[in-house]
Amino acid sequence: MPKIKIKTHSGAKKRFNLTKTGKVKRAHAFKSHILTKKSTKRKRNLRKTVMMDKTNVAQTKRLIPYK
Repeated sequence: MPKIKIKTHSGAKKRFNLTKTGKVKRAHAFKSHILTKKSTKRKRNLRKTVMMDKTNVAQTKRLIPYK
């Protein structure tokens, strides 16, 4: 029997990236709509990417095994 290939989660592969050191990089939420009530400073800071919290890293790495 052939080895079964683990499937990558389609949504996760579009949202997350791995750094060279193995950290998971993600974008901020709340940046897609209803932007009029948010301040310019808040919107500017939402553009930046951040590293995922350590509590979610293991689960996310299982979703993107080949990245």
